[in-house]
Order: sequence, then C-alpha cells, then structure tokens
Amino acid sequence: MNTIPFSQDRPLDLIAIGRLCIDMNANEINRPMEETLTFTKYLGGSPANIAVAAARLGLRTGFIGKVANDQFGNYITSYLVKEGIDTGNIVVDRTGAVTGLAFTEIKSSEDCSILMYRDNVADLKLEPKDVKEEYIRQSKAILISGTALSKSPSREAVFMALEYAIKHNVLVFFDVDYRPYSWNSPEETGIYCRMVAEKSDVIIAGREEFDLMEAPFGELRHDDWYTAETWLRCKAKLVMVKHGSNGSISFTNDGKTFRSGTYPTIVVKTFGAGDSFAGAFIYGLFQGWSVDRCQKFGSASASIVVASHSCSDAMPTVEQIQAVIDRNEN
Repeated sequence: MNTIPFSQDRPLDLIAIGRLCIDMNANEINRPMEETLTFTKYLGGSPANIAVAAARLGLRTGFIGKVANDQFGNYITSYLVKEGIDTGNIVVDRTGAVTGLAFTEIKSSEDCSILMYRDNVADLKLEPKDVKEEYIRQSKAILISGTALSKSPSREAVFMALEYAIKHNVLVFFDVDYRPYSWNSPEETGIYCRMVAEKSDVIIAGREEFDLMEAPFGELRHDDWYTAETWLRCKAKLVMVKHGSNGSISFTNDGKTFRSGTYPTIVVKTFGAGDSFAGAFIYGLFQGWSVDRCQKFGSASASIVVASHSCSDAMPTVEQIQAVIDRNEN
C-alpha cells in the first residue's frame, strides 16, 4: 500500500496539461543529424507521452491543451482519441501558431540529442479561459508539466488548473520536465516551478531540476535528503529524485525511503525513459501498490521504451511490463 489518497467516484483518473508536439525520430541511427536523411513522425511532448502511457495501462485519461490549426494538430488529436484519451478540452489555436517539432539525433545509444523548433508554438498559447473548472473537478488527479510554465499565457492557464485542482481535492502530480530552450533563464525556471511544486502532492524531478528550484532561494545543496525534507514540509506526500541510469529514490511523508535501479535492456535511444517511467509509476499508485513496487514497474516500463525507436508508440501494456519484471526476478 501507499499513502497517496485519491478521491473516488470520479469519471476520470488523470488529466494531463501542457505540451503537445511532434517527434521526428531519425531512421538512420549511429550517424549525426547532418547525415540523417529520413525521420519517422510520432506524437511527442512529455505530458502527452505520460498520458498515453497511463491510458495504455488502463487509466481513464484526459488532456487539457492547445494544438495548431494544421495537419500536425489534427494528427495529435486523432492519436490521442485512438488511445482512448478524452480530447474534449484540447483547443485549436486560431492565431496562426504552429506545432512544436523535435528532431532527434541518435549517434549511439549513449549519444542522443534533440533539435527543437519551439517558436510561436500552439501549446504555449493555452489560456486561462481554456481551463474548465468542471472538467478538472471530474478527475482524481492532474499532471502538470513544467514546460507549460515557461511562457504566458500557458503559465497562467496552469496556475488556474492548479487552483481548481486544490479547490476540488484533485491530487496534483508535478513533473518538472526542464527544457532549457523554453525558458529565459534558470532563475526564471526555478521560481515558477517552485511555485507549483509547493502546492503539489507528488513531485517527480531529476537532481538537476530540484537544484533549479532550490538555487534561487539559497538552498542549493545537491542533496537528495535535504531536497526531500524541503518539499515534504510543503504539501508533498511523495518526492521522487530521478538519477537517470542510476535509478531513482523516493521519499514519502511517513518517513520512508525507497530506492530503485534499472532493468537491463538493449538501448536504442535515451529519451522517453522518464515519461514511460512516470506513466507506469502513476498507474501503480492508482492501484494502491507500495512505492517500491511502483518504482520497479516504472523502471521496467522505461527499459522497454529506450529499446524502441519511438516514445509514444512504444508505451507498453501491463502484461509487457510484468513480463520484464518476471524475466529479471524469477
């Protein structure tokens, strides 16, 4: 069992809010971008990936966001519908904003990079009026992605969603999802992400991301235990610090600590691991599993996605994840 309380008798388990974009993953791997000739299109954006992961595992999932009035925007919405995700609160932009694009370079399993096109993107045009209180009230939890805080009016829309969630006892997951190219400065990132983290029930972030939130206030110690103490003094019931290939460590408000490693796999690319981990981890919390079991489930999910060419398309089922766990532990 875990100590994360969810309101019952609500039609949705999870609503994600934030970035909706397109991933263009290189088909020619083990070569630089300059020599890459073809790419495959996938749904992208961290909250979108997490929503897909959660839905594929069986959670009733919805999304609040904004897409461009173009073919890519149509593709994004259609993809989410196909996955069983409620898109009734995804708005079509009418200002001429475009769909964000992420071109991936896969030089090797250890050397991957992303070339982002994020100027005038539709997802950051989300406005407070696009966030409906009644919709959020229908969910057990919302997932906020930090990138949505990087620009107005999306920033204000997220804070509106946060306040509605608190008002209606909707549990708040916060995935910091730091992307330097989206922000004006690390200090700006730290200030706005901290404002959300202080009101969140579950905070998921890497060591660098916690450092960003702690540095502007003179609290930078690069220490997981200090980080846990800092955020558990706020509203958080669970604080997870991710350490990439070294696994993660979670701290709960009942004083417990949980460490997890990774599962062996043949790595194709490094991105997508965090999103698949988060989706599976959140699923486990909804099942009432122990945090330790949730972390193992998340790690197994991540091992499947990093062994695949895509992120969203590769999000696994419960059976696929359990097969990885059984294969490595039996």
